[in-house]
Amino acid sequence: MSVETTATDEETVLAQLAGMLRELLAEYGLDDAEITMDTTFHDDLELESVDLVALSGQLREHYGDRVNFATFIAERDLDEIIALTVGELVRYTVASLRATA
Repeated sequence: MSVETTATDEETVLAQLAGMLRELLAEYGLDDAEITMDTTFHDDLELESVDLVALSGQLREHYGDRVNFATFIAERDLDEIIALTVGELVRYTVASLRATA
């Protein structure tokens, strides 16, 4: 089954996103970090803007043009980006995938 038909629920997308994040975190030796819907990118995972750019690339590689991380981030101000949770990105991803299914 393709990602396009299986990745429309939050649990599946969370698992896929957690895998992508662990790849990024492996560079810092943090690939065993717990990643939940409430995990924040900034405070919990300590990701910097360059890491978010890398995550954007991983999302595009995995989901294609169906999930546009740049659009997702562009709609937020700096404080919202700093407080961004994995769950918010998961819900955005699920909604994007469902909208383009």
